[in-house]
Amino acid sequence: MFVEERQESIVLLLNKFGKVKVKELSEKFAVTEDCIRKDLASLEKEGYLKRAYGGAVIVRTNVHKAEVRSRKKIDVSAKKAIAQKALTLIKNQDMVFLDISTSNLELAHLLAESTKEITVVTNMVEILVLLAKKTEIKIVFVGGVINKSRDGFWGSMTMELIAKCKPDIAFVGAVGIDVFENSISTYDIEDGSNKAMIIKVSKKAYLVAEFTKFSKDGNYNYATLDDLTGVITNQALSIEVQEAMLGHGVDLL
Repeated sequence: MFVEERQESIVLLLNKFGKVKVKELSEKFAVTEDCIRKDLASLEKEGYLKRAYGGAVIVRTNVHKAEVRSRKKIDVSAKKAIAQKALTLIKNQDMVFLDISTSNLELAHLLAESTKEITVVTNMVEILVLLAKKTEIKIVFVGGVINKSRDGFWGSMTMELIAKCKPDIAFVGAVGIDVFENSISTYDIEDGSNKAMIIKVSKKAYLVAEFTKFSKDGNYNYATLDDLTGVITNQALSIEVQEAMLGHGVDLL
């Protein structure tokens, strides 16, 4: 195995487990521990990890992909897998809140193909357009002031309308999740305020988030894990992350 291939594999392991150990990597790749330390030093310079005693941990990043159109083509298979899981939680006659989220857009596509008779409440324009002609689905659109990306509405007027709803189940997106700091974050304060209100008024609230979100941060913490019914993701999480989430009483799907 070439050095580049080994280092790429180390990054994949970091993304999956959040940390790696020198001794275990040495055994896995059949190279010396000194060789692994050099790999970790190289990857640290490139910003992929932070070396720690006996190994390394993943570096949390703050990414700035605020516009939905710039995120729609990223991790598409992950979002489809999340949407499939979310669909199984929706029952006939439910009122379902779908906030501004590319995973929720994938869920809306599935709902458009389903026979479920539900009410969908949303503040995302693409979801409104997608489901507007679906006769089995009643649409309640939460308006207000359109956001910077022009993909949905937020602000005080939107908040007032959200507060009047009592959804049976809600699905909200996030930019980042830090299970050890017990925080869920997004880019914008107004977006976060709306998401927090959606969680508050809903009987059940699920976070829809790709696995990569567990190593990323936004700029504004809008909720804690304790506020949620569960988290829906696309890949198995490390034991440490699972235990942290279970400690907050959150279902993991």
